[in-house]
Amino acid sequence: MELEQFEYDNNIVRKFALATIIWGLVGMLVGLIAASELVWPELNVASWLNFGRIRPLHTNAVIFAFVGNGIFAGVYYSLQRLLKAPMYSKALSNINFWGWQAIIVAAAITLPLGITTSKEYAELEWPIDIAIALIWVAFGVNMMGTIIKRRVKHLYVAIWFYIATFVTVAVLHIVNSFELPLHFMKSYSWYAGVQDALVQWWYGHNAVAFFLTTPYLGLMYYFVPKAANRPVYSYRLSIIHFWALIFLYIWAGPHHLLYTALPDWAQSLGVVFSIMLIAPSWGGMLNGLLTLRGAWDRVRDSVVLKFMVVAITAYGMATFEGPMLSLKSVNVLSHFTDWTIAHVHVGGLGWNGMLTFGMLYWLFPKIYNVKLHSDRMANQHFWLATLGILVYVVPIYMAGFVQGLMWQKFTPEGTLVHGEFLETVTSLKFMYLMRVIGGTLYIIGAIMMTYNLLRTAAKGKLISNEKAEAPPLAALSHATHGGGKEYWHKIIERKPMMMLVLSLIVILVGGLVEIIPTMIVKSNVPTISAVKPYTPLELEGRDIYIREGCNNCHSQMVRPLRFETARYGEYSKAGEFVYDHPFLWGSKRTGPDLHREGVGNKQAKSDSWHYVHMEAPTDLSPGSIMPPYPFLLEDDLDTDYTVDKITVMRKLGVPYREGYEDQAMQDLEKQSLRIAQSIANDLSPDAGPDVIEALSKKEIISLIAYLQRLGSDIHEPEDPDGIISGLIETPTP
Repeated sequence: MELEQFEYDNNIVRKFALATIIWGLVGMLVGLIAASELVWPELNVASWLNFGRIRPLHTNAVIFAFVGNGIFAGVYYSLQRLLKAPMYSKALSNINFWGWQAIIVAAAITLPLGITTSKEYAELEWPIDIAIALIWVAFGVNMMGTIIKRRVKHLYVAIWFYIATFVTVAVLHIVNSFELPLHFMKSYSWYAGVQDALVQWWYGHNAVAFFLTTPYLGLMYYFVPKAANRPVYSYRLSIIHFWALIFLYIWAGPHHLLYTALPDWAQSLGVVFSIMLIAPSWGGMLNGLLTLRGAWDRVRDSVVLKFMVVAITAYGMATFEGPMLSLKSVNVLSHFTDWTIAHVHVGGLGWNGMLTFGMLYWLFPKIYNVKLHSDRMANQHFWLATLGILVYVVPIYMAGFVQGLMWQKFTPEGTLVHGEFLETVTSLKFMYLMRVIGGTLYIIGAIMMTYNLLRTAAKGKLISNEKAEAPPLAALSHATHGGGKEYWHKIIERKPMMMLVLSLIVILVGGLVEIIPTMIVKSNVPTISAVKPYTPLELEGRDIYIREGCNNCHSQMVRPLRFETARYGEYSKAGEFVYDHPFLWGSKRTGPDLHREGVGNKQAKSDSWHYVHMEAPTDLSPGSIMPPYPFLLEDDLDTDYTVDKITVMRKLGVPYREGYEDQAMQDLEKQSLRIAQSIANDLSPDAGPDVIEALSKKEIISLIAYLQRLGSDIHEPEDPDGIISGLIETPTP
């Protein structure tokens, strides 16, 4: 049989591998800064460095820059070898690389500037969203083109996961990114309230599933057998693992919204499918670990295997814990606490981080055709990283338990023991300090790896185009397979387009069943007649709330639980969020819930209290770790787009009356002056009209207006400015 000569493109692998290292260090460092700000709030020295703005920068950098580049590096290396074919197009490979780096740079610039949609793991604004879709399609076309021109008959299990990753991430990203632009760097979610929350967590959960999990499972199926020099433990277990995992995962998103205003049936579906996920997840973990059967002695000598064994173990821990957290009895304690943060970092630091490190230690010596610079340093990195994970997650698990229990503790008389939320925060400071120490150890290890790999590269020479040879696919297609009956799944493995379409169908089922009824059945979101749209000033304040990332620390969802209603007041209802584009329920309470912060509620405070609190939180709340926002008191509110916001909101379904745009600016000024006067009355009774007018133009006034509106409509409070009643058409008698 005549062999064909071809070359593997290692240059693109090197580019993505280096990008993985660089962005990994950046993402981890930003995370360390954010963690430090919770210990030493004085580190919030500038608006662009405030916790609320850099927290999404950390998550995006780690997920899409570190892990994303890691995925591309591993896929571009393994795909060519598994298919015995070079990449379909070097041009598409380079478009993929440079386009992805440009997106990361755009994120690194826009997020600290407060340009964000506020939706977790999807904070980037619409032009960047479009760029992500285009670059992802370029990657997919390149991958599928390579698969089609392959020189092997059947697709190996790793490639099944790559295909499912491509098609599912594309669907998730496009559906969750439906938004209406206001201008070049501002848009509003197409969905509102409950629907927006469901779509967001359908996306958010499956971003974890199909960006942080399935591609890494593909990498596990390639690199673990390679490093152990053993075949994968069970082919049939691989089949069950793959199809069951991608089918079940897509249903589990609603478990992020337990006890919220999401319909109960959707919450129950999320719980049931989350529990079922244990089976395929652990099937995959066992398939990975049992691949090492008879080769465990090699783990002792191979730093690559050490990293991968810890990674697979962390995967098993995280995928057992996730379903447990979806149980309502567990979720009631864990949700909104640091427990979730610890769970996420077992997966992030343990599964993604350690597998990436192991993969990089494997790749560099291969593509540079040289021995690793220092095995000893790599082993030191392994132990530092492992220790860093433990020092990080154990205290944060404790912080989650402590905070959750403190929130729920009642006196014998039936009142909350820790009625002041701040008490439940200051009790955690030591554990937050330990997190900083653990994160520092982990980063030191990553720096050592960087040095080790760069020295390795310096000692060797990149094999940019690695020569290889294999028989053409046509020759293999005519060969028999021994005359025996072919296993049914082999048919799918020979047909990549069939596998792509089947994967698409399998992942669409769960999403369609959960999302469509929530969108079209009105009884899922009962309306409340007292709930009205936001005033123009409140709309501006809401955008500042989003810009400053307040939803990273404050939820807006009082759950129907005794300890929540005792602390915050009436529980939140679906009909209260029908005009919220986007929803702002949050997922973590570093600070208290704010949904009942508005007028008429138990938590309501004066305008002047908010004014002083935003300038210097510790003046009113000693020990608070909230960043100060003095710039909100200094910067004038930009009202250039206020009128356009009314128009955009009406297009999204918010029922502002026709022609209200002509009234919007007058109403904004009227409400601003009233709030400024109220603050002046409390803090500077002698302030003259000029001072009050100047104060009324500051950003802080709009934010206060928004906070005073939160959760107040159900009480039908007085309309002091006569604005709210004029926002919508008056019903005809």
